[in-house]
Amino acid sequence: MHRFANPARFLRLSAALRPWALGVALLTLGAGLWFALFDSPPDYQQGETVRIMYIHVPSAWMAMMVYTTMAVASAVGLVWKHPVAELYTKAAAPLGAGFTALCLLTGSLWGQPMWGTWWVWDARLTSVLILFFIYLGYIVLVSAFDDPQRGLKAGAVLTLVGAVNLPIIKFSVDWWNTLHQPASVMKLGGSTLDGSMLLPLLLMAVAFTALFAWLVLLRTETEIAERRIRALRLATAMAARRGEAPGLEQPVG
Repeated sequence: MHRFANPARFLRLSAALRPWALGVALLTLGAGLWFALFDSPPDYQQGETVRIMYIHVPSAWMAMMVYTTMAVASAVGLVWKHPVAELYTKAAAPLGAGFTALCLLTGSLWGQPMWGTWWVWDARLTSVLILFFIYLGYIVLVSAFDDPQRGLKAGAVLTLVGAVNLPIIKFSVDWWNTLHQPASVMKLGGSTLDGSMLLPLLLMAVAFTALFAWLVLLRTETEIAERRIRALRLATAMAARRGEAPGLEQPVG
């Protein structure tokens, strides 16, 4: 882990991984959409509406997975002063917010014909909405400081505190009486989904994960470049000040 605290080493690794991540994302997204739209059958109760699941469920998984990686990176950044971990957290936050917003939107579209309403304040929906607000809070907080380093530290603390919400989202259907069904894919006894539905769902999950990997690597590279530019500007400004100081001390006339 400490090897990749060196931004130059991370950039070399990122440059090697990004094309693979993009390739996997495009291949699995294309295959997943084909199976989801044309090969998987409609549900015997929900009909064609069930196809929203192939976007909704992977986006829900990604909303939680991205935040989990942010929490781990925040802990690494605070404890070991890992500069790339801090920049990764900042780069991942907008992507996680996007997946969470997609989860809420598709859930609303799916819920209206099934439940007869666009929104209900049940435990699962409310906790995911809170997760979306935590993402937005992190983005705003990091940008609220003149000193970027202080903003990253404040954001890391918020991320770790907000991680308490993750088990609430995961186990809300078990702890409270909610409209959401219990887990049907990842169960000790095996998935309850038919293979014709499970295959496109897993393909879409891989596609979303690979797409996130490509985007977050690209955004982290951008964050590293911006930090270097800020450091260069600061060094230039300090050098200019030092160059002006002797002139101010020269006797006039």
